[in-house]
Formats: sequence, C-alpha cells, structure tokens
Amino acid sequence: MTGVRVSFIVTDLRSGGAETMLYRLLGGLDRQRFKSSVIALSGGPLVDKISALGLEVRDLGMSPGFPNPLALMRLLGWLKGQQPQLVQTWMYHADLLGGLAARIAGVDALVWGIRNHTLDARLLKRSTRMIARTCAWFSACLPDRIVANSEAAMQVHAAFGYFESKMQVIPNGFDTGAFHPDEDAKQEVREELGIDPRAPVIGFFARFDPMKDHQNFVQAAGVLHADMPQVHYLLCGEGITWQNSELVKWIEAEGAGGHFHLLGGRGDMPRLTAALDLATTASSSEAFPNVIGEAMACGLPCVVTDVGDSRVLVGNTGRAVPPRDPGALAASWGEILKMPSEQRAALGAAARRRIEEHYSLSAMVGRYERLYLGLLEENGA
Repeated sequence: MTGVRVSFIVTDLRSGGAETMLYRLLGGLDRQRFKSSVIALSGGPLVDKISALGLEVRDLGMSPGFPNPLALMRLLGWLKGQQPQLVQTWMYHADLLGGLAARIAGVDALVWGIRNHTLDARLLKRSTRMIARTCAWFSACLPDRIVANSEAAMQVHAAFGYFESKMQVIPNGFDTGAFHPDEDAKQEVREELGIDPRAPVIGFFARFDPMKDHQNFVQAAGVLHADMPQVHYLLCGEGITWQNSELVKWIEAEGAGGHFHLLGGRGDMPRLTAALDLATTASSSEAFPNVIGEAMACGLPCVVTDVGDSRVLVGNTGRAVPPRDPGALAASWGEILKMPSEQRAALGAAARRRIEEHYSLSAMVGRYERLYLGLLEENGA
C-alpha cells in the first residue's frame, strides 16, 4: 500500500511534550507510504515547524473550552476536502471533536491518541476532565484503536471507562542524532550563564503547571544547597521566568536564588540538555517524560519522581523517588553528583544505550506505521 492519506488532528500546537512528539512522528513517517496533513484546533509555535517539513497545516482557531458545533462543521468540511483514509487524533479535545468529524466524514480508520497520565480532579481542569469523560463514553464506538504513550496512562484511562480492548501502548521515541553527549555545549552554556565550569548543573525542563510541581523541585534544591552549595539549577519551559512571582517566591524562600537560572521557553533543547550533569523531574503526575528520554540520549543519569512510566523509562540507569518528597529528591541528586566521575559517566552511557535499544525515534515511528497499515487492511480500505 502506498500513498496512504492520513490527517492528524491535534488539540493545539504549542511546544509541549505531546505536541513535540507529534512533530517528530510527522517528520519520521515514510513520505512515500504516507501523505500527511495536520489540523490544529488551535495553533501555536509548532505550526511553522511542521509547515517547514513540507506538510499542510490548518488552524481551526477554536477557543479553549468545550468543542462547539460550528467548529465541528468547519472541521468536517476540511476533512471532506482532504478525504483522508485514516485520521489520527492527538489529546482529548482532538479525540472528541476529530473523532466525531472523522466518522461523519466516512473515514476508513480512526486512531485516538492519549498523552496524559492523570485524570485527578485536583490536577486537571474541570472542562478537560469533562472532555475525557465524554471520550470514555464514545470510546466503544468511535475509534478503531486508542494509543497511549505509557502503560500507566492506559491503566488510568481504562479505569476511567475507556474501552480497554481497543487500547495499546506505543512509547515515545527519541532522536539520538539530535540529542547526544556534547562537551562543547557544556562549556558554552556555562559561559553564557556565568556558571563555574567545575560546578555541577541539575536541569528541570517543564512548563509551569501544578502537575510538574516546581515547588517540590525548589524545596529539594534548598535541601541540597545546604549540603552542596556549589550546585546550579537550570530551568526552562513556558512560564519559567523571573517574572513568575510565585516561582520566585519559592526560590527566595530557599535562599539559593543566585544558583537558579530561569530561561523561559527555548528552542535549543538538545544543546541545553547536553550541558547538564544530571536531569530530573519533580512531577506529581507524568505519563512518559520526554525530557528524561532526551537527557538519557545525551548520556546523562536522571532522577525522576515515580509517576507514570518514569521508573520504567530510566530502568537501572537512574533513580526514582516518591512524588512530593523534596528530601528524597535531593538525596538522590546528591548521591549521583557525589559519585566518582567514572561511575557517573558509566551510568550516563548506560542511559544512552537504553534509549538506543528500547526507545529510539525510528522504533516509535515504525510502530505507528504498522498500526496504520494494519488497521486499513483490517477495515478493507
């Protein structure tokens, strides 16, 4: 089968982990076998990056909230014009709106994409949880397959009411060509930020969001600072700036402000990641942390909170600690940073091998390609 027409419908195209993974999937699909196009319910910075791949990208311009009938009609018109054989949706709002439009348009196969681990009402907006609940109701009749990016996410959604027999896991994949060890980046980033070249640097790359639990990270940094005052902390992501009064208040309370570097959103993640000595998460909820897979590809040991598939991802190449426990987080950071350099380097090398062997970008893309072709064959398309 050649030239399969696939429309990807995504909730938005901001530079988050879920959206970035879609971008990488689009870039990796075999162009001879798949003719891809993208529809975003609302736009974002990745519109231009996806367009640069040579793919058509349309922005529905939908306002946040519950999908409205006018948006559904406009999306339906676009799908009828594109006549895709398969639709892949990405995140809750797109699953619901795109799923309904795809079925009305008579698409041969529909795949939903779950990119979230938690459905906890304390961490998820009420409107988003309502969309997820509606998706659960429709999951038996709308999609042909429901792909989650982690075993933990699949289990959580099955318990929430998603039709389990249609669910499967395709883990995220990582570009080991873009993310790799880079001693030059280590030196350059330290020079730019005024960090002593001998000082250890811990990185936490995540948007400012309750699920990412930056307060846990900052408190852990305060604990470690008392023991290892030479350590610096590099943070970036949407909302991670010195203009964020809540974040700054937490940092000032720990008395380590001069060792924090808040960079906001960045477009040079491979370089920043390679500049670290250790990467971490501090999240209270996480499905499959892209930033950790990228750090491992850069040859870094990682410390993660034990949520979602984080422990599975790092395996024995890093450490997993309970969420919301800054003391445990700081202790594991300190344990790794105090290792002899040869031991820490060996741990980082093992982390990169783990990504190459189990979580490569090519492996992820291949799984999606086989899924798409298999579904179309099953459906006689």
